[in-house]
Amino acid sequence: MKEISSESFIRSNVRLADYTRLKIGGTAEYFAEPESEADLLGLLRLCRERNIPIHVIGAGSNILVPELGISGVVISLSHPCFCQIDTKASASEPLVTAGAGAKLVNLITQSVTDGLGGIENLVGIPGTIGGALHDNAGTNNDNIGQWVENVRVANLNGTTSILSKNEISFGYRSSSLDTGVIISATFRLEPESPTELSKRMQKFWIVRKSQLPSNESKTILAFNSTKSGTPASDLIEQANLKGTRIGNAMICEQNANFIVIEPIENDTEKGKINDNANDIKRLIQLVQDRILEKTDIEIESALRIW
Repeated sequence: MKEISSESFIRSNVRLADYTRLKIGGTAEYFAEPESEADLLGLLRLCRERNIPIHVIGAGSNILVPELGISGVVISLSHPCFCQIDTKASASEPLVTAGAGAKLVNLITQSVTDGLGGIENLVGIPGTIGGALHDNAGTNNDNIGQWVENVRVANLNGTTSILSKNEISFGYRSSSLDTGVIISATFRLEPESPTELSKRMQKFWIVRKSQLPSNESKTILAFNSTKSGTPASDLIEQANLKGTRIGNAMICEQNANFIVIEPIENDTEKGKINDNANDIKRLIQLVQDRILEKTDIEIESALRIW
């Protein structure tokens, strides 16, 4: 691909492993970190004119990047202008607006501090606001989509739109926000005592923390619970798949809903060029096939595989 721009916010051949939770994955042909909304819109227009594929990366907490890398442009909204959280709440208008690049945990803690409740039970879910909205992050009982007032989106033709809640479809770990780039979102929350909200948030965090593997940095949530609410970990355990390994990827012994990257260390493996992303992909497929065969239940991967 020819050089798409001389703009300083666009770099070539950037190692995406530095931007993903598991620190795996190849390079992006181009990597863009727009420094303004105008930068973002101009980039989208350029990509559309030249038919250049785009991907958007947030915290990289649920993305699987192939070791061979990604062609086109990977966009990161990590610049401070896309990470602002603005609370302008009153008793009648308990609203908070957050940029797509803001961390979900930061939105939660700011809302709790300002006495705005509703999303505190999402504490512990990694990622950015953009990623959380795209995948409708949540628990078995609640999700971020139910608190949305509107979402501001950059369209692929370089224009912007504001979508009201009624114009967005939020499903189980999914949304209709996949045809543009999320810029920001406004949430309508519920006024409540900051003290009570803080206590509740801490309880949710303690419970969630107890369910996470001890070595979080090497693990990633691989499967969603079923739409009926059955934890994928239960199905995986029933299928005796705990500890199942393909290459360096293994079903976590502590919590079967997670995959852990645990390099094989022996003489025969030394010098091997690892393809951890492909190991994970193959392991996910193996688990899905085995559970479908044994239970006739299809479990969905929690990962977005590029």
